[in-house]
Amino acid sequence: MLKVAIIGTGAISSAHIESYLQFKDRCEIVALCDLYPEKAEAKREQFGLDAVIVTDYKELLDQGIDLVSICMPPFVHAPVTIDFLHAGSHVLVEKPMASSLEECDAMIEAAGRSGKVLSVVAQNRFRNPIMKLKSVLDSGMAGNILHAQVDSFWWRGHCYYDLWWRGTWEKEGGGPTLNHAVHHIDALLWMLGQPSELHAYMSNVAHDNAEVEDLSIAVLRYPNGSLGQITSSVVHHGEEQQFIFQGQHARISAPWRVTASQSLPNGFPQRDQSLEEKIQRYYDELPDLPYEGHAAQIDNVLQAIETGAPVLIDGVSGRSTLELITSIYKSASTGERVALPLQKDDPFYTREGLMKQVPHFYEKGASVENFADLKITTGSSYNGKS
Repeated sequence: MLKVAIIGTGAISSAHIESYLQFKDRCEIVALCDLYPEKAEAKREQFGLDAVIVTDYKELLDQGIDLVSICMPPFVHAPVTIDFLHAGSHVLVEKPMASSLEECDAMIEAAGRSGKVLSVVAQNRFRNPIMKLKSVLDSGMAGNILHAQVDSFWWRGHCYYDLWWRGTWEKEGGGPTLNHAVHHIDALLWMLGQPSELHAYMSNVAHDNAEVEDLSIAVLRYPNGSLGQITSSVVHHGEEQQFIFQGQHARISAPWRVTASQSLPNGFPQRDQSLEEKIQRYYDELPDLPYEGHAAQIDNVLQAIETGAPVLIDGVSGRSTLELITSIYKSASTGERVALPLQKDDPFYTREGLMKQVPHFYEKGASVENFADLKITTGSSYNGKS
């Protein structure tokens, strides 16, 4: 029975707790940690946990914890992760992996030295529409991908950035490009790999209580010449999110849709119904996952601990996602085209360097310690259901 600790008991911790409770025969939550013990106590009561509560995670380092979920603000992900890895615990850390590539490298190095599992939360990979879209892409039936479109559309009210650590480059590390589109960017990299270069723009159009962007657009170029675009936003009403891949033979997407064209003698399109039906049959025959979201990723981490198998999303994957996000920030801040990969002597490699380079759209004004309502609402999912 693996002993689990939850480090940070804010809103996202509920997804972790609920998921661990689905595997009661494999693990047990024995500790909750939060600077505000009343938040941890509320979670303990809500879920009926038999867990100790501490306000300093270091109290748990010598307690034989097998696995920790780190659900804290991004600026502390690296030191907490490294401390637990050195203490012999496996680590599942919430997105984004860290606030700099330098920190990611230190986390990966600590995982390598300790021999423990390090996994970065990217729960949207573990959703049926995304897994099935990946399978269809890998089948090659759509042909070479010519254009990819990623819409990470969210909406957040002005007061969202009143929370003390949000909306600052130092504490949150960025706006929706880092903290919302991270899941979409992870999935895009998983499906198509890293682009060779990009150009990006960002702005703050609706949140004058935040230093960071609330909207960014990036155009990507891949080594084979194909193009992609990523829009990251917290100003889009309706929060419709999607992946669209335009292949040489067909268009496929999440929410799921397949459309195929073939050429008439004059070059104009006509529908290729036969290919559409072939791809649809392939998609329909793909099995559903036994779990989805956080539960599926936690199951994947537990299996890795139990069997020694690799996790689907490791530290290297988490770093690749942050590298693309950092490259977007670099291009949008400097106005330059950015080539990937970024080098260790790049000013954006460190958190301090990034903070010196990025613009402050506004200076943060209001600051509250906690919101009374910690409920998280999410946008439209990939199967079109809210």
